[in-house]
Amino acid sequence: MGCFTFIKVMMILFNLAIFLGGGTLLGVGIWVTMDGQSFLDIFGAVSSSVLQVVNVSYFLIVIGSILLVIGFLGCCGAQKESKCLLMMFFSVVLIIFIAEIAAAVVALVYTGLAETLLTAVVTPLLKEKYGVDRSLTHIWNVTMSEVHCCGLNNYTDFTDSYWYQEHETYPEPCCNDRQPCNGTLAAQSKVPGCFDQILEEIKTNAGVVGGVAAGIAALEIAAMAVSMYLYCELDQK
Repeated sequence: MGCFTFIKVMMILFNLAIFLGGGTLLGVGIWVTMDGQSFLDIFGAVSSSVLQVVNVSYFLIVIGSILLVIGFLGCCGAQKESKCLLMMFFSVVLIIFIAEIAAAVVALVYTGLAETLLTAVVTPLLKEKYGVDRSLTHIWNVTMSEVHCCGLNNYTDFTDSYWYQEHETYPEPCCNDRQPCNGTLAAQSKVPGCFDQILEEIKTNAGVVGGVAAGIAALEIAAMAVSMYLYCELDQK
């Protein structure tokens, strides 16, 4: 088996796996969107919290669709030895790679801006909807309990909120679940905001996050290199 044939077969198998994985994610995403209750009945209460913290169904649909496109282009491009499909595969992966680099740069440079923007959007939402919207209230309760945080910045995000006006207390996580969670106890508890806690978790696990990101980037670079190799080899046939 020649080098070209070997790489072609590996390209087909690799992208076939991506295609099948994308189809699975897409199917699960559609299933959760159309019949979320059945999904929760099968996977239990833990999945309920996850689904409500992040609207994972739409995320799965988007990621699954992207993987389907990538897998199809790479698999068919190698199988049919189509320069057009190989170039499209290369272009799609390159766009994703550039978008990831841009997102990483923005995340590093504009962390402070992100916090400001989130504060401008989320804090008014907490004041108006926490305790009113059951879904949003549950999301924040789960988040604050699991991450051990309070509000986006700190307990003051709930000052003058609907919840505080109704109960004259802050949410229990703001006082490390001690009651009654009044302003004095919340200030003494010094529970950090969820934004700071999430950033701290990312920094704590920076090695893992960086390793995963580097692994994904390496796979993308390898995929682009292989597709370009096949593309160039077809020119010589």
